[in-house]
Amino acid sequence: MKTRTMLELLTLSTSIYHFAKEAQLMDRINELSDKGKDGINKVASDSQLGEDGNELEFIDKFILKANQVKEELEQKIEEQVIQIYKKMNIAHLDDITALNEKVNKIDKENALLEARLIRLEAKE
Repeated sequence: MKTRTMLELLTLSTSIYHFAKEAQLMDRINELSDKGKDGINKVASDSQLGEDGNELEFIDKFILKANQVKEELEQKIEEQVIQIYKKMNIAHLDDITALNEKVNKIDKENALLEARLIRLEAKE
């Protein structure tokens, strides 16, 4: 039962992670698209120096910005996944607590039934 639950949680969490990753990527792409040509022109017009001290070409600047966006996106996805895991863990702990309470109740009922059985056997 525990292994099955762990496998289900793992499968669910990886699915949620992939959905979140795709959704945030699409949101980020839409956000960049909305900025449009002005943002791209600004990136192209800004002078950035490479490791060798020469000014970077447009493609190099674009690749640099794409890597920055990728890092930001991965960081946001990681934050969201952490929040989801925290919520899942809380829900899972609530279920465990409820099950423990049921087990305790059943143990008490079982002890009561055993006492009644012993009393009935003693009368016979």
